[in-house]
Amino acid sequence: MTAEPIFRSAARPPDAAPNVLAIVLDDTGFAQLGCFGSDIATPNIDRLAAGGLRYNRFHVTALCSPSRASFLTGRNHHAVGMGFLADIPLDHHGYTARIPRSAATLPRILRDHGYSTLAVGKWHLTPRFERSAAGPFGHWPLGLGFERYYGFLQGDANHYAPNLVEDNHYVDPPATPEEGYHLTEDLTGRAIRYLDDQRHAAPGKPFFLYVGLGATHSPHHVTPEWAEPYHGRFDHGWDAWREEIFQRQLDAGLVPPGTTLTPRPGWVRAWDDLTADERRLYARQQEVFAGFLTHTDAQIGRLLDHLEETGRLDDTIVVLFSDNGASAEGGVHGSVNEHRFSSAIPESLEDNLAHYDDWGGPATYNHYAWGWAWAGNTPFRLWKRYTWLGGTRTPLIVHWPAGIRARGAVRDPVLHVNDLFPTLLDTIGVEAPDVVDGVEQQRIDGASFRATFDDPGAPAPRETQYFEMLGSRSLIHGRWKATTDHVSTGILDEQELLTGSRAFDDDHWALFDLSADFSEATDVSAGHPEVVAELRRLWDEEAGRNHVLPLYDNLVDRIGALIGPAWPPGDDRTYRPGASPICDESLPLLFGGFRITAEVEAGDAPDGVLLALGDLHGGLALHVADGRLVFTFSRAGEILEVVADRPVRPGRQALGVAHLTGPDGSAFHLLYDAAVAGSLAFDGILPVALQHGGAGLRLGHDAGLPVSDRYRVPAAWNGRLVSVRVQTPGYAEPDPLADLRTALHAD
Repeated sequence: MTAEPIFRSAARPPDAAPNVLAIVLDDTGFAQLGCFGSDIATPNIDRLAAGGLRYNRFHVTALCSPSRASFLTGRNHHAVGMGFLADIPLDHHGYTARIPRSAATLPRILRDHGYSTLAVGKWHLTPRFERSAAGPFGHWPLGLGFERYYGFLQGDANHYAPNLVEDNHYVDPPATPEEGYHLTEDLTGRAIRYLDDQRHAAPGKPFFLYVGLGATHSPHHVTPEWAEPYHGRFDHGWDAWREEIFQRQLDAGLVPPGTTLTPRPGWVRAWDDLTADERRLYARQQEVFAGFLTHTDAQIGRLLDHLEETGRLDDTIVVLFSDNGASAEGGVHGSVNEHRFSSAIPESLEDNLAHYDDWGGPATYNHYAWGWAWAGNTPFRLWKRYTWLGGTRTPLIVHWPAGIRARGAVRDPVLHVNDLFPTLLDTIGVEAPDVVDGVEQQRIDGASFRATFDDPGAPAPRETQYFEMLGSRSLIHGRWKATTDHVSTGILDEQELLTGSRAFDDDHWALFDLSADFSEATDVSAGHPEVVAELRRLWDEEAGRNHVLPLYDNLVDRIGALIGPAWPPGDDRTYRPGASPICDESLPLLFGGFRITAEVEAGDAPDGVLLALGDLHGGLALHVADGRLVFTFSRAGEILEVVADRPVRPGRQALGVAHLTGPDGSAFHLLYDAAVAGSLAFDGILPVALQHGGAGLRLGHDAGLPVSDRYRVPAAWNGRLVSVRVQTPGYAEPDPLADLRTALHAD
């Protein structure tokens, strides 16, 4: 018998360790919050700014997954395999979409030091083909250090009917749109419940709560009462709105005197040159976005109020930032359904105007015209996905009443999202470990800016930071910033309209003196060729050190490097009812043709859904309505529907649909056993992906939003469903550009 105890006491955090609340907004530009110059109402975020610090030279990576990986690890995004989106994992070191064990995350480290670690909302750090019910779960939130999780794994979500995960399994939303469901409200309610559970069970134990909101990423979903207060507020257009914002930024000291407001680029049309219908539609798009942001702010207020009511707000470090600049993926016109882009369906002013009254409602999957993204990043140029300041410089607010004496101050050191990790550890009093689970940890690229909390003159924590996203490159070194004019592929309007280089060898490196040029407005490269040469050399050095190379600006160049599923779905699968929804990434690819067969027993009055995948924004359903078999396919909201020419007979039978493609076009054929019972010919092809936010195949019922207005969810099949068989011609590589566009719009 040993005399040594075999149980170690639970880890304890440092004395008086504060709580941590990280709120990550999505696609929110530098100028869109009230406290950063906007007239959009964000009173709760503004109260954080008024009681804490605003940082006006804070930078992110220009895209979602990379910024979140950098925040949670303190490393550069390529250094932890997240050089691009989690949806496109490649077998190159910097692009695997797999955070390595050598970069233990912030929640893992804090959990090991006695913190409760809780997360709600957007994750987007699980690589494609690892998001099914079979995992593996090592890159899900619980696998990377969180103890509880509720949210969505993909890059975006329908706020009325999201594809939700709880811990390590998929769940349906707790209510329907008709019952008033909204994702942001649900996430906030779950966060409050997690906090109460933790407080009741372990009083005094500190927490780290990560709130990754789907807002303000498209779709800009919000009910009319939030948008209507903004009616008419943006009728003067994005040019005038941007000038108003800039003046407020100057008056508030958010931008220094002498800052140049970068001019409107030629590819953003002047508001005065638009037609009356265009101005009417685009103003409505911004009204709904503003309502969406104000609604988001109200939910943040619920969370802050709860912390205050329970006596924990003063001793909670709140950091709030956006993962990248405002998104221009709505293109020139905006979109009533963003899935149109990846389905190769052009936008139409007429179609968009037809949804003027319900813009932002459940019948839309909406995004605004890119003129509003340009204005939302005032005073900078460009937007998300580019390493110009419009893509990389976003709001940062730090609020901690118990530890920060300054109230409402603006701090101006150059910071990067990877600096938050060491800053929080430094503030808490925890050292990053050298070894975790026997794995030696890689270098931490960020540095603590804790000194700036109390000292407005404290210098930036380090001199140099590189940026790269889809071939757009830049580097900050001291007072200088060098930025390329490279334009990537994947967004059609940008490919056609943006000026700049399309080849790496032709890229121009512009040079900006950030000490005198806050907005990156004046290229001084011609006068300082030696500085340009030095910054290019430093960029190459950083790129080699962080596994950025080889460079690519589209997926076509790397399609052979795509990491496929470890367990491919094959081309002939049979599913039985009773299990969880089947992740669309676990299904055979359907866009090149398929045959789906449901073995059923029907009663005298057959009715209901046999199978459904996706919804009215993009999806398919095989169902029985008015006694007849119906197949409905929503191609980004364009409904292709075929109804059988005869009723379903009672008894055991096979009901199915076949999708055939050929030189004469495409068609759907309904099948009663082996007999064709109806056909529909159509032009074009089917999309590779039905939903940017992912979808689950449901058997014998539907959930969320329906695919067809011929049934109401859940529309359970009133007979017996034995099985569903999906057959395809064989595994085929999807069109790589279509795959890339889908991924970009999902981020």
